[in-house]
Amino acid sequence: MEPKNVDEPGAWAPGKVAELLGVSPVTLRSWSARYGIGPSAGGAGRHRRYSDANVRRLQHMQRLVARGMPVREAAAAAFGAAPARAPEVPAERRVRELADAAEELRFASVAGLLDETLETLGPAAAWTDVFAPVLRGLGDRWQRGDVCFASEWALTTEISLAFERVSRRFPAAVPGRPVLLACCPAERHSLPMEALRATLAEAGVPVAYLGQLVPAETVADLAARLDPVLVLLWSLVPPTADDLLAARVRDLGRAVGTAGPGWAHLGDRGFPRVNDLASAVELAVRHTRA
Repeated sequence: MEPKNVDEPGAWAPGKVAELLGVSPVTLRSWSARYGIGPSAGGAGRHRRYSDANVRRLQHMQRLVARGMPVREAAAAAFGAAPARAPEVPAERRVRELADAAEELRFASVAGLLDETLETLGPAAAWTDVFAPVLRGLGDRWQRGDVCFASEWALTTEISLAFERVSRRFPAAVPGRPVLLACCPAERHSLPMEALRATLAEAGVPVAYLGQLVPAETVADLAARLDPVLVLLWSLVPPTADDLLAARVRDLGRAVGTAGPGWAHLGDRGFPRVNDLASAVELAVRHTRA
């Protein structure tokens, strides 16, 4: 099998890669010799090193082997040199693998698992069936008094980066008036909006995402200038739900929807309210097609 190394500069010495993967340097050299998945050639006077991308592929190869695929087929699947059918992975196993990697702060493994899950399942199912359950599990641990801030921080950061990577695969400018996604100004938990952004982008829906902690004045200004078909305001907890902002945007002549459990205590204020990804996608698509 011909090696398929990317052009990015090598960053990992073979010894460090072996340590990261939990295998001996002899095993790593054996994989290189048998399957052509060794380090990139170094320049004059430089040692051969693995790129970040190839380390992630080696980790993916290990996961495939752990799931029952022969090593040769796993190497071909991970490095793309030959077609190979990966074994079906139940969502429960993906949840367990991701939770374990986050708990051990294995950032590269977390990133690889996230990318693989998004590639296999798509943004909507990846969020609903894998990412959100892991985050809920961490939340349950907090409730029991198990401090796991580092794991939660690592996971949320990597999920955000993974959604950004997958969103970049789709056209940045889609014809038509966009759906404008915004967190309420005091809301810091933005991942549901990032999942929605990626899902709408995959579906070809024009979407603009503002991120977290955007001032109300800026949200209103963008709602006026971008002429969106819908402005969807996200709130996780009641203190962040900004009904004054929702009313202000509606007074601009824009359709407004509210998303998330933070709005529940306000009752019916005349805005459609959604509380899950599927309903949010349905609302956005309905306004786009109106």
